[in-house]
Amino acid sequence: MSDLVKPVTKGVVEQTKTAAKATGSELGKDAFLQLLTTQMKYQDPLNPNTDTEFISQLATFSQLEQMQNLGSLTTNSQAFSLVGKDVIIKTDSQTGDATYISGKVDFVNMSGGKAQLSIEGNLYSVDKLDSVIDDMYILEKGLPGIEKELKLEFDGSNPKDISFDVNMGDGQTVADDVAILINDTLVDTNLVNVKAGKVVVDKSAFTNLENGTYKITVAFNDALLTTVKGKATVQVKNGAEIGSEVAGIPVETDTTV
Repeated sequence: MSDLVKPVTKGVVEQTKTAAKATGSELGKDAFLQLLTTQMKYQDPLNPNTDTEFISQLATFSQLEQMQNLGSLTTNSQAFSLVGKDVIIKTDSQTGDATYISGKVDFVNMSGGKAQLSIEGNLYSVDKLDSVIDDMYILEKGLPGIEKELKLEFDGSNPKDISFDVNMGDGQTVADDVAILINDTLVDTNLVNVKAGKVVVDKSAFTNLENGTYKITVAFNDALLTTVKGKATVQVKNGAEIGSEVAGIPVETDTTV
């Protein structure tokens, strides 16, 4: 999935910044209860509200609370169905600008009764969910990307260059070069070659890695600076015994049985 600098709506890239939604404009159950308490505190002693009016108001408050609890339960249930799917999360900066982060949901975390989506090791509130995207959507809109999940291998006892296919995009979003990161560490551009949609990474980029599984990130130089994460990994076998600190790239332990 891709990190998009700007969101895509019906195939059109949005060019304007999105202002943050004003907060504090909605009344919840806490505000309703506060209003009810204030009404009871300052009611006219010569013309007090009847018991019937208070019972009606309390019933309304109870219904409001049940509706909010039901809405929260429904939202949390929907969050669990997003595991393994590609989504776009919308976050707002302090200046009110919108930032769109996309990726695959690894798992759902519950905190304080609210669901949080885990994407690339970061947790985002389900309330920040902007879109759920089909894998083919990016390809249909002509954006650069990787068509299928890649599980690459590198054998240190018989080192060879690593190669894989990518989609360089179409139309205004076409790219002609990529940058490769191994576990968020940038590979020397002299070790990466791109030609006709095939990326070749020189074997020397992997020879100093110890055994383990590493995440491959592909950053395209198209107009949107599309970055694909979570779609490619490389498993190093018979790797260096010098440790990850010398290699300069932290290793992700492979727990596959």
